[in-house]
Amino acid sequence: MVDFDVVDLPETDHVDVGEAAPDFTRPLVGDEYWSDTSLSDIDGPVALVFFPMDGAFPATYIWNEIRDREWGSDGDVTVVGVSISSPYEHKTFVDERGMDYELFSDPSAEVGDLYGAVQDLDGMAGVREHRPAVFLLDDDHTVEYAWVASEWPAFPDYDEVEAHIEGL
Repeated sequence: MVDFDVVDLPETDHVDVGEAAPDFTRPLVGDEYWSDTSLSDIDGPVALVFFPMDGAFPATYIWNEIRDREWGSDGDVTVVGVSISSPYEHKTFVDERGMDYELFSDPSAEVGDLYGAVQDLDGMAGVREHRPAVFLLDDDHTVEYAWVASEWPAFPDYDEVEAHIEGL
């Protein structure tokens, strides 16, 4: 059994439904290579999934669940992730999980700041990571669904997200 404390996270002023998704450019890592890519270069609809650093159990759990549920496999939505991990770490993570998804590398957590999906790591001065969050964007990259964790660890309601994906 995993032994950890549930921690309440500070409130966040995150991007919300009806708002335009902030654009950004970061390395986007796939199973073969990575390249600097802007969110606006990805045709919508998009499921933008923020997650803690690669290797942390929440990241593994979130991406195993998304992979097993086959989000985006029928072309209804493009699923991309965002975390503070480097492109090299993302490449390893994608390979180890057998994922058909691409992940943005955001080591500075600036993209997380834009979306209100960042937390300070307890007891680690100056170290921040993304808190779990899901933003569903329509064809125009307007936010149609937003969920940001209010405690650690926390996971999205996958069934609720899937229902919203079907409505995009």
